[in-house]
Parts: sequence; C-alpha cells; structure tokens
Amino acid sequence: MENSPAPPSPWLALAEPIRAAAELGALFASLPALSNAPRGDGHPVLVLPGYAASDASTWVLREFLSGLGYRALPWTLGRNQGGLKGDLGSRLASRLDDVQQESGVPVSLVGWSLGGVYARVLARRFPAKVRQVVTLGSPFAGSPTATSIYRVYRRTEHPRAETIRTAPRHAFAGEPLPGIPSTAIYSRSDGVVAWQIAKQQPGPLSESIEVISSHVGLGIHPAVLFAIADRLAEDPNDWRPFSRAGWRRLVYPAIDDALA
Repeated sequence: MENSPAPPSPWLALAEPIRAAAELGALFASLPALSNAPRGDGHPVLVLPGYAASDASTWVLREFLSGLGYRALPWTLGRNQGGLKGDLGSRLASRLDDVQQESGVPVSLVGWSLGGVYARVLARRFPAKVRQVVTLGSPFAGSPTATSIYRVYRRTEHPRAETIRTAPRHAFAGEPLPGIPSTAIYSRSDGVVAWQIAKQQPGPLSESIEVISSHVGLGIHPAVLFAIADRLAEDPNDWRPFSRAGWRRLVYPAIDDALA
C-alpha cells in the first residue's frame, strides 16, 4: 500500500456535519426534480452502511429507491463494526444468498463507504448472485490509511489503527470486477476518505462519477441519488457508462481526462 495519498484535510473533516445538514436541505428542495429519475424494474437492491453506521443511515436512500419501484433492502446486521473475517463475513454472505434466493434474480449492491468495500468483496466471491455494484465514497482503490478515521485512531493510539493499517490488500486492490458493472461515486471534497482511493479506472463495465458532496451526505445528496437511480436502471447486458450530457454537466463535474 505504498504511495498512498494523504487523508482528507482536517478542516474538511470538521465541516462534514454542517455540509451534510446543507445537503439534506438540498434534498428536500430537489424532490420535484428527483421524481423524474429513471424508474426501477423491481429487482432487489441490498444497501450496505458505512463504518460505525447502521441501517438507519441508509433509510433515506432505501426509501428513495423503493419509491422508484425497487426492492430496496437493509443489510439487517446491526452496526457496521468493520472486518469481514469470521461471523460478519458469513452473515453477510448469507444475507446476500437469502435475498437472491427469494427473488430469483441477481441483486444490485449499493455500499456506502466501508459498505462499498464489502459490496465489491461480495461481488468477487459470488458473481452469479450480483447484478451490479455502486459504491459511495468507498476506499476500495488504495490503502484505508488514507482516511480521517485512521488519522484519528493513529493519533489517539487506538488499537484499531493497526487493524486498519494491516487490512487485507485484496479487499482494497480496486481491480475491475469480473463481468459485473460497477460504478464508483466519489467527491474530491470528501472529508473522510481520500477521493483518489474512491474511484476506479474506466473499462467496459466500470466507471467513476464525481459529485460535490461531503462524505456523511453521500447517501442523501440529490445528485448522488439521481446517479444511483440512473445506474440501477441500466440493463446489465447492455450496460453503458453514465452520461453527463445536457443539464448533467452543471451537476456532475468533469473528471480527469484519463477517467472521462
């Protein structure tokens, strides 16, 4: 995990709660526009929360997707305490299997922060059960030490600092998923995760979408919700990357030429 970018600025981290509150206000103001988001086909969408968060944090996102016609489902595994080894890994695999068996069709996975890392791990382990993966500010493409959480743990000599530093490299490798469409939504002003490790190289089935958002607000930001709806409506057998044509250029910043 050499050459890892630095964690986000402490000032960005401190501004997270205020920015998230503003983004919640923007959500209410954007509800009429969001009513025009692409409708769903009813397939199941399993939403995975970030580190130290629970299903309560993804309620707005799941309600939005349910309103579009999807079976938006919580992970039902309590608070995300980190680590896929042992009991959590097996319980999450069982949850995916239950949802897939009940519906009879592959499941889309939407993961916020660490939840997105889990989503990509699940897609690698069980590709036949996963329709597509959407990650929100997830540190899957580099060292998890490039996060504000690690900075705090390291400075306070918290035991989890070493756990993060020695996290399995395969979980954060960022290679394309095998035959599964994946979208990485990230923000350069993310105050928790370095944006460089939350995006991926473009490919036949992989893309990154930049938004202007806090980390805490990713699950309620209207631009993020619209992008998720747009991606979930894509036919996985005829997948096309997100279009920034027309009005979308005003909302979604132009990303690096190498990732455009």
